[in-house]
Amino acid sequence: MDTKPTLDREPRHTNEDTPIRDSTTFPGPDTEQVLGRFLDFYRERGHQPLPGGSLLPPPGDPVLFTTSGVHPMVRHLDRGEHPLGSRLTNVQRCLRTKDLDEVGDDWHLTLFEMLGSWSFGDYSHPQSLRWGYRLLTDGFGLRPDRLHVTVFGGNGEVRPDTESLRTWGEIGLPVEPSDENWWSLGPTGPCGTDSEIHVWSGDGPPTGTPHSDPRWVELWNHVEMRYRRLGDGRLEPLPRRVVDTGMGLDRLVALVQGGRSVYDTDRFRPWRRLLGERWQLDEQLLRMVCDHLRSTVVLLGDGVRPGNTGRGYVPRRLIRRVLTTLWRDDDSRSLSELPDELVTGTLRHFRLPLDTPVRQVLRDEQRRFGDLVRRGRRVLGRYRGRPLTDGDLHYLHDTHGLPGDLVRELHVPG
Repeated sequence: MDTKPTLDREPRHTNEDTPIRDSTTFPGPDTEQVLGRFLDFYRERGHQPLPGGSLLPPPGDPVLFTTSGVHPMVRHLDRGEHPLGSRLTNVQRCLRTKDLDEVGDDWHLTLFEMLGSWSFGDYSHPQSLRWGYRLLTDGFGLRPDRLHVTVFGGNGEVRPDTESLRTWGEIGLPVEPSDENWWSLGPTGPCGTDSEIHVWSGDGPPTGTPHSDPRWVELWNHVEMRYRRLGDGRLEPLPRRVVDTGMGLDRLVALVQGGRSVYDTDRFRPWRRLLGERWQLDEQLLRMVCDHLRSTVVLLGDGVRPGNTGRGYVPRRLIRRVLTTLWRDDDSRSLSELPDELVTGTLRHFRLPLDTPVRQVLRDEQRRFGDLVRRGRRVLGRYRGRPLTDGDLHYLHDTHGLPGDLVRELHVPG
């Protein structure tokens, strides 16, 4: 069994206008190096790397896509054991579409990668916190004075997480208790307290707390699953405690490389440069276009093809959002302009087949959407000069196949 590492206390520099990491002693690694350093850290501590990483959940899972790093582990949490061992680590690609309107800000992506580590009844939650602090500071060079943590502050059902409070106090980081630091899979099932590590992303010295200043970016969540929520709402202890951590690779890379957003990383810089040269878009729209096309490439690499329902609707929706944006100012813009190096580089990073027919699929979808737009303009000419009702939107969708977002984009109410 590993012993707790000795932590070298670093002085705080709260009056200095310093970067997130110390670039004079820690040169920023690229994404592959960051990923390798994370996995190596946990391998050295006896963690077995998990295979896989597909966006597609296992057979029988009702969700369309893997949405979190712990998703593939769900069926093992209740039992508190895994066939590959008691210490595990992985990188899992994930896709979420519920926050599409937030894509284009500094920290949200449709497709992202999660770094994870697990202890199934092995080491303690405080050990996980100490390792997490050591990796972020010694391993990735993040400054301790730019870190802030939140822990479970208790509620009427579960007492405060004094163990985590004590651990962070020994390490020397500021702590904010909150009753929101509770993690669960849903209304029933495994759950427990969590400890979130936040990094200051603003200019100048940190101010406020993660709950009072949005410039604190949530980076790494350490969960101790101790309970199972029953159907009647009661909590019962799990047979074995599970420590589960999840950290966004894209956010980590951005912070380690000294960027102010996930779009400043080595993985996104080629996308922004090459697409920005081809299509003149403002910053937020360019970010959205880069995000959606990159996500589509990975979806296609994972075997998903555009369609009207289920999984297929996701790449179709992403492609159509891109085309709607591109055609606002110039309907001659084409997805055939997407550079080969962006497609190949993305498929290679995600270890997907390089012969995925990305260009063919994009051409076919662009042709279909172009036909739909032309038909939509003809049909909507009848409604020009008046606002559309909900009944109109239902009729246009059911009769003419025109989705609501396209109708709202094309309709001229007055």
